[in-house]
Amino acid sequence: MDKLAEKTLFKKGAEASLYLSDWHERRVIIKLRIPKKYRPPALDEQIRSYRTVHEPQLMHEAKVAGVPTPLIYMVNVPESSITMEYIEGQQIKQVLNNVPKAERHDLCVKIGDSIARLHKQGLIHGDLTTSNIILNPEGKLFFVDFGLGEKNIELEAQGVDLHLMKQALQSTHYLFWEECFQSVLCGYTSVLGVEVAEEVYEKIREIERRGRYVEERKK
Repeated sequence: MDKLAEKTLFKKGAEASLYLSDWHERRVIIKLRIPKKYRPPALDEQIRSYRTVHEPQLMHEAKVAGVPTPLIYMVNVPESSITMEYIEGQQIKQVLNNVPKAERHDLCVKIGDSIARLHKQGLIHGDLTTSNIILNPEGKLFFVDFGLGEKNIELEAQGVDLHLMKQALQSTHYLFWEECFQSVLCGYTSVLGVEVAEEVYEKIREIERRGRYVEERKK
């Protein structure tokens, strides 16, 4: 990697490790996909290569849709690594519990707006949690970690995406998850319109009914 300084482990995930480094006088994050020993080597290499190429493409398309994402500086397919812009700021996970109600509402409306813009462009994030949205010092929201994302215009995929956000709010921001999710839906509806948005909301309700049915069957 040309002119890449020593890297420091920033975050270790199930699919990849993130390293903090400097590249051409820029602060960067290096996302390195980890080989999985439980997969056949050829299949593992194919999956990691595909995701290494696919993720930057999704991030570019998210930008086209009007959703800020980190700049991509370099993609190294043989090493399954992506060198991208380091976004200064805080995860929304760290912010929502510590701001006044009005500010929390505004942030969640912006989140819903951004999710709708992704879905309108046929983009599914795949891991919509408050850990994967960063608020920079200027008040701009950046969506990160599209590693599980895909191009998909199906209602089911959009419903699952929003349902993941609902679950993240329920588990991490349980004191006011309902008001947060309603604000997310408000922003979502403002972009897609009531009729289209209501179809997605009904899909979320269907997903939840299926989940309850499975749990009851287990009992």
